[in-house]
Amino acid sequence: MTGVGLRRVIICAALLLSAVLVCVYFARGGGRWRQAQATIEAAEVTPYLKDGDVICRLGDKLWSSFVKNMSPDDRRFSHLGIVRVRNGSVSVINAECLLREREERVNEVSLPEFLKVAKAVGVYRANFINGTVISEGAARYLGRPFDWKFDSSDDAEIYCTELLHAAIKNAAPEYGLESKSVRGFGVTVIPLEAVSKSKDFDEVAYIDKTGSQLALSGEAESVNNP
Repeated sequence: MTGVGLRRVIICAALLLSAVLVCVYFARGGGRWRQAQATIEAAEVTPYLKDGDVICRLGDKLWSSFVKNMSPDDRRFSHLGIVRVRNGSVSVINAECLLREREERVNEVSLPEFLKVAKAVGVYRANFINGTVISEGAARYLGRPFDWKFDSSDDAEIYCTELLHAAIKNAAPEYGLESKSVRGFGVTVIPLEAVSKSKDFDEVAYIDKTGSQLALSGEAESVNNP
């Protein structure tokens, strides 16, 4: 087995273990399974979006909790994508893994498809570079395989936050998203909070349906084409 294959097995095993622990927690009465998870609809998010925005989500999968904990402080999200607006149509470019319906690679999906597992969503807008530069940069990586090495210095393969890093760096080589070491895995990754806590990105909106109350922040705008 190659080093990449071994790392993938280790990470998948960790995700599986976290899922098992959650199951045990609920089985022992530590909580209740949510019978009907409130979903975030595209119509709720679309008014906030512009081309090139970064859209973060907290997924409803059992391994989403593991991924969000890779961020040391802001643990609201487990995945991100880059908004692309063309002729009034909104899509999201994102690097995906652990899929059944699509290949593990950089894909472009509809906004409803991206949101169908979202329990919380944050929209962030770069304040130092034009959004269209980001979306066009991300489109260059469509089809690239998912990066199980989590190597941000090599864009032959791409993981989720690395996609944003690469899209920006092509236009602004001096810029780089902050990386953090993940304890116990021997990898250094770009966590989601490299966006959500960065002074280079403004939080446009935050929608949270994880609890009994709806948390909503942000001021709606019209969808802009580039």
